[in-house]
Amino acid sequence: MDKIVSNIDNLQILHEDNHLIVINKRSGDLVQGDKTGDTPLSDIVKGYIKKKYNKPGAVYLGVTHRLDRPTTGIVVFAKTSKALTRMNALFLNKKINKTYWAVVKNKPSKLKDTLIHWLKKNPKNNKSKAYIKEVDQSKKAVLHYELIYSLDRYHLLEVNLETGRHHQIRSQLSTVGSPIKGDLKYGFDRSNPDGSIHLHARNISFTHPVNEQLTSVTAPPPNEVLWKECMNHIDV
Repeated sequence: MDKIVSNIDNLQILHEDNHLIVINKRSGDLVQGDKTGDTPLSDIVKGYIKKKYNKPGAVYLGVTHRLDRPTTGIVVFAKTSKALTRMNALFLNKKINKTYWAVVKNKPSKLKDTLIHWLKKNPKNNKSKAYIKEVDQSKKAVLHYELIYSLDRYHLLEVNLETGRHHQIRSQLSTVGSPIKGDLKYGFDRSNPDGSIHLHARNISFTHPVNEQLTSVTAPPPNEVLWKECMNHIDV
């Protein structure tokens, strides 16, 4: 519990209302508990809600989606069961638009393109392999990317997902020769010092599950040299 309390002050809350809370996740944070036993972001957010609203007993919090541990950016949690059920339906019916930023090693051959692969997850190494044709137990993966800025050695891509598969952006970009900076698992040559990868969930937009207002949330990228250089040179 002490660790949860100490982490509450480090939460970057991007949006909060009666039904939803949106967090800018840091690299290394687990969204939901796993076999590592590390304190997940969901528990930290519960601790924040309990403290802020002086709630007795257990705090309800629903996980609507996940981000890979080394990835940063937007995570939406539901504060009510009604919001969770409706957010799940929005995700299932592809009524939610998610935009990512990725800093990659090599400029893609096309400045703007749609990538279509079939991904097959290997649970032994927690990795997804992309195929150009359907194979047994694979799932179709579709993303759209656009080059929005080139640095001296790296390139910033804006990525919009049409499907939400395991390690989809990481696997697909690596397959076309543009691995994400720091992503050793998918072909980058060295890790980032903090264990992060340069993949950031930048924006999410959807019709609010309860008040039905258009909700759009944007997350600033980490305070890091490459991200700061990108922010200094693009119109945001």
